[in-house]
Amino acid sequence: MICSISGEVPEEPVVSKSSGLLFEKRLIERHILDYGKCPVTGETLTTDDLVPIKTGKIVKPRPVQAASIPGMLGMFQNEWDALVLSAFASEQQLHTTRQELSHCLYQHDSACRVIARLKKELDEARTMLSSLERQAPMPTSTAVASNAYAISNGKRAATEDDEFGPDGKKFRPGISSSIITELTDCNAALSQQRKKRQIPPTLVPLDAIERYTQLNSYPLHKTNKAGILSIDIHQSKDLIATGGVDMNAVVFNRSSGEIVSTLSGHSKKVTSVKFVSDGELVVTGSADKTVRVWQGSESGNYDCKHVLKDHTAEVQAVTVHATNNYFVTASLDNSWCFYELSSGLCLAQVEDSSVSEGYTSAAFHPDGLILGTGTSGSIVKIWDVKSQANVARFDGHVGAVTAISFSENGYFLATAAQDGVKLWDLRKLRNFRTFTPYDENTPTQSVEFDHSGSYLAIGGSDIRVYQVANVKSEWNCIKTFPDLSGTGKINSVKFGADAKYIAVGSMDRNLRLFGLPGEEKDAAAMEAES
Repeated sequence: MICSISGEVPEEPVVSKSSGLLFEKRLIERHILDYGKCPVTGETLTTDDLVPIKTGKIVKPRPVQAASIPGMLGMFQNEWDALVLSAFASEQQLHTTRQELSHCLYQHDSACRVIARLKKELDEARTMLSSLERQAPMPTSTAVASNAYAISNGKRAATEDDEFGPDGKKFRPGISSSIITELTDCNAALSQQRKKRQIPPTLVPLDAIERYTQLNSYPLHKTNKAGILSIDIHQSKDLIATGGVDMNAVVFNRSSGEIVSTLSGHSKKVTSVKFVSDGELVVTGSADKTVRVWQGSESGNYDCKHVLKDHTAEVQAVTVHATNNYFVTASLDNSWCFYELSSGLCLAQVEDSSVSEGYTSAAFHPDGLILGTGTSGSIVKIWDVKSQANVARFDGHVGAVTAISFSENGYFLATAAQDGVKLWDLRKLRNFRTFTPYDENTPTQSVEFDHSGSYLAIGGSDIRVYQVANVKSEWNCIKTFPDLSGTGKINSVKFGADAKYIAVGSMDRNLRLFGLPGEEKDAAAMEAES
């Protein structure tokens, strides 16, 4: 008789009523206590189902090896070898553990020394600053001039006395009548130009886009924190700016294929990046709740000009006005701020008390008097910039509105969310078309019209380019690019000048460019000649 568990002769044999199998009593009782079922058949089994078997005293047979002296010596030798190997492995493990412990103790001691030195330097700096403040009191003229804001070392900061108004909120001077006049004049000029607008002859034709393929992949960001969240293109200088999960923004020269400057300073991921005017300024927004304005220098590097700390939650979007003198930031704190670019002064901070959802995207209308924002609550809001009033809202999306893009024709608006892309007619304030390119678990992360308003790009788990038509005609998908990053998440898609290339950022560290190989060679040759 052999136990069904151990394969040996049982000392206290019992048999199962249900299966008829024989077991060692102590083994099967422990198994029933742990699992409550038969170890062989898997059926439910209790101790009441076990029947003891009475047998005579069993003398276990000797193992074959123990039947002779040479066999026993072999058994002892095998046991000794196993014991020696185990002791050697334990000795090696002990040695490794000692080395690791020694390294950790050394690191801890070094860290304590560095912290102590930094604390000492901080205390000395505070003492020196306090001494200087006592020796050089602020003159009256300076105190009057700093009632609203002070600018020191290129960093804009609110004064302690007047940072908050009587209502407990931060003091905002508001958008003055002269600024409103400037915005209105810009709107009138751009609207007049739009009436005469024609499709440029240099725009890439439809059949060329159908032949687009990946031209290059540039590793601009760090590997350990991969992901490009935002892209902007300065078309006349052929510069591309990217914002990454690695807390850096990168300015890249497409023609030379080289990094111009790496903008480091944010303490969390860079969620939005925008060029201003002639490319000498770059504005970045970050999950660290700050906005930074970067000034280009003669050396080609970009230095931080302003650090703006007016938001209390992640800054999700930055959009620059057509005058290139003002910009707007949108945040998850349920507010958007209107800034003067030169001073970094927040002229107005607009909060919508009717809802609690934060803003996840924002974009200026091409004419500059209308601002579009998307919320985490799937609502698209249209604002009058002059009065900061919410003049329209579009419902219908599912999930956060991740991207907004106005067409250059002035009356099409594209918005992206979890459920795809919706197109809105701003003349009649209605949705006239919806694209659902992906399944319900794949959000659309990016949507972008090209500068001519002839093409629309969508980014989600791949990149799709549509031919723009009118309200009644069909918008055809003319090209689909696979996600070559392998991450399944396209975060940003931008068209180059005349749609001659498409820049794509996804959740890896690489900036990818799609286009015709011949066009890239021509651009490189022109750059070399210049």
